[in-house]
Amino acid sequence: MELKLYNTLTRKKEVFKALDDSHVRVYACGPTVYDKIHIGNARPLVVFDVLVTMLRATYPKVTYVRNITDVDDKINARAAERGISINTLCDETIAQFRKDTNALLVNAPDKEPRATRHIAQMIAMIGQLIDKGFAYAAEGHVLFSVAKMGDYGKLSGRSLDEMIAGARVEVAPYKRDAADFVLWKPSEEGLPSWDSPWGAGRPGWHIECSAMAAEYLGKEFDIHAGGLDLIFPHHENEIAQSRCAHDTAHMARYWLHNGYVTVDGEKMSKSLGNFTTVAEALSAHRGEAIRLALLSSHYRAPFDFSEQLVKNTQIILDKLYRAAALNNAKELISEAEQLDAEFMAALSDDLNTPLALTRLQALASEANKGSREAALQLVSCAKHLNLLNDKNWFRSEDEDSLESKEIEAQIAARNAARAARDFAQADEIRDRLAARGIRLLDSPDGTSWEKS
Repeated sequence: MELKLYNTLTRKKEVFKALDDSHVRVYACGPTVYDKIHIGNARPLVVFDVLVTMLRATYPKVTYVRNITDVDDKINARAAERGISINTLCDETIAQFRKDTNALLVNAPDKEPRATRHIAQMIAMIGQLIDKGFAYAAEGHVLFSVAKMGDYGKLSGRSLDEMIAGARVEVAPYKRDAADFVLWKPSEEGLPSWDSPWGAGRPGWHIECSAMAAEYLGKEFDIHAGGLDLIFPHHENEIAQSRCAHDTAHMARYWLHNGYVTVDGEKMSKSLGNFTTVAEALSAHRGEAIRLALLSSHYRAPFDFSEQLVKNTQIILDKLYRAAALNNAKELISEAEQLDAEFMAALSDDLNTPLALTRLQALASEANKGSREAALQLVSCAKHLNLLNDKNWFRSEDEDSLESKEIEAQIAARNAARAARDFAQADEIRDRLAARGIRLLDSPDGTSWEKS
């Protein structure tokens, strides 16, 4: 089945054609590690995780790179504000980031390069740009000369004047043109600094991704992904640096951008203070429910986050898990994988996850009517979204509670009665639990339970 993706560069949906059918290469912009990620930051992590899963199901090799920005003004300011070292802040934030992404069932990328460990590659690329006349040194800075690139702005589809008017362009006397952007800059005393041909300093944000993408994916690769807010200036500048340094027609062939996460129609952001961190959301909801909520609208459309939405997705997951458990889908999945054509058609059409989720619910309904095929398709298709893998979904949130231990003891007694063929005793235990609102779910993997 052909995979169609909306390419921001061409402004149309296109059939994906790999540069090399034996190896697909994908880059996505990762976090700047100065604070916990919020739900808006989590959306691309989940969406592009599904994209990579789709690619892995089709191509023999996929290399997925998602960077970590660990040198940035925000990091410096936050470390000073908290009175801790920059290294401590970065290590702490990266650990929290990985904890959050694991809870959201996001698979780790193949490569997760940190910017500070690729300074040599950045310096080398900046040198190439200077040698080719696309960059210049001035007062300890190195800047990219936007005027030297004829089709600058092609990704965003705006003229240079429009882009300057809509962006916060730094005014500086050492710039030849107001739109020129920094590749290298001096560091203040006490801040991270590296030696370079232009003096001690640190890289600009845009050159980081260009250098790391080239290091792991080559001069040209298949897909570059990120949030809508990165189109300009970040991705526009990445393209300029990479193409000019490498003399290529493209940096990436396909550019994918997810829409904003909003709260009451307004973009979720730390600057507006209307954000919910993933850690906060996880204190109230299960990670899989948050993941499903993030997939409940098309990735290019705005996504309005609410507590009620996550509660609703947990109810949907309850239904899907129940259909899988009651139809012994765990046993069926050991057979050959069987994918539903409608589900796969939805995902293949620019990752239409809302339509794919609708089909999952239809399969669950069919499975509950006794369809063995639908039960197998339900579990097989859910794997493409990394759902329905929790063997303890219906277990109490507090596994150490006295109630949980007592219920588990009752289940063990029921299992013993069944093994002894004392079905009357087993039924009595089941009915006693049912009277307390505890529903038992028997499967080949054992007996799980939920509160009805």
